[in-house]
Amino acid sequence: MSRGTLREVQSGGLALQGVIDMHVGAQLRDAARRLLAGSPTHEVWIDCAAITQSSSVGLSLLLCLLRDAQATGKRLQIRNLPEDMRQVAEVYGLLELLPLAD
Repeated sequence: MSRGTLREVQSGGLALQGVIDMHVGAQLRDAARRLLAGSPTHEVWIDCAAITQSSSVGLSLLLCLLRDAQATGKRLQIRNLPEDMRQVAEVYGLLELLPLAD
């Protein structure tokens, strides 16, 4: 399994991929915070289609990124949330908080 990574894609886009767990959560948040702050666009989206596995750290990361985006005056949209993450978010009552595009 590949370790979780974050990369910038197209203008205003970020992509998470690989395994998102406690080993990479803080590192990914730091990288995303820098990318969000440096993004010239007001609307930023994050694609989650390439996440292969995620613990609750993945949902926590998305919630932190939502807060970080708001703190920089940006609006975040989450695309392609994997079904397993969607189910966990639903169980915890978080779906209403996540700005899902799909």
